[in-house]
Amino acid sequence: MLDVHRLRLLRELDRRGTLAAVAAALGYSPSAVSQQLSQLEVEAGARLLEKSGRGVVLTPAARVLVEHAAVVLAQLEQAEADLAAMAGEVTGVLRVASFQTVLFALVPQALTLLARRFPSLRVVIDHREAAPSFSALAARDVDLVLGEEYPGRPHPRSADVDEEDLVHDRLRLAVPVGGPWSGARRIEDVAAAAWVLEPDGTDPGDWALARCRSAGFEPDVRVRTPDALLHVHLVETGHAVALLPDLVRADRGRLHVVDLPESPTRRLFTGVRRGAGDRPAVRAFREALREALPQR
Repeated sequence: MLDVHRLRLLRELDRRGTLAAVAAALGYSPSAVSQQLSQLEVEAGARLLEKSGRGVVLTPAARVLVEHAAVVLAQLEQAEADLAAMAGEVTGVLRVASFQTVLFALVPQALTLLARRFPSLRVVIDHREAAPSFSALAARDVDLVLGEEYPGRPHPRSADVDEEDLVHDRLRLAVPVGGPWSGARRIEDVAAAAWVLEPDGTDPGDWALARCRSAGFEPDVRVRTPDALLHVHLVETGHAVALLPDLVRADRGRLHVVDLPESPTRRLFTGVRRGAGDRPAVRAFREALREALPQR
């Protein structure tokens, strides 16, 4: 009989490429992962791994098992969701990974709605950046991920994740009220301004930099930070201009916004492991997030 946990380790090795990466993601030592996969070889009666330099590669037999493992794990998620739905109550623990702008703008109101409707549901929030959260989802460290996708930077799709759109959030130029840039009508008008951007290598930061360059200038970046609320504060206090999503600057009256050509948006979405979308807690959380969206 093949062990489901060991099949999951094999599947993670196929996804991540190295024993060390699997161990780091799932909280094991590399030797423990290797031992479990050796035991899986015994159960399968076939060689699953071959040496390749300092690492290993999957054999054809291993790839057959990986394909079956994906189906088995999704079916187990669906079975758990069906059993939870039969109970007729929204209870238990839902572990959510979210990044800052959604935590600030939507999650508090969603938690208020859930506490009122489903007092037996315990929601645990983990503040993580969007991209690394999907590794946590695969590792079962979290049950639901809030993700984002910026224009021209498509989020990698996975057959193992069920995604559901939440909102397409407009992106606009934000400038201080009453300062030298308050009369700006185009992004080119603030080419000489000080800027705050997200760090290099992040989708928001790279998108904003590319947007400036496509307008014909290199931004004078004075601050790089993933803290979206700091972006807003720096604009409000007259120290920088920024490209901000609407959810970040909602109800902020101390900055002026300028529409951008083509009205770009970032896509916000929720993701769960395939088969888990029917869990009552997942459905309830997704619905609460939609209700928490500002009316536009």
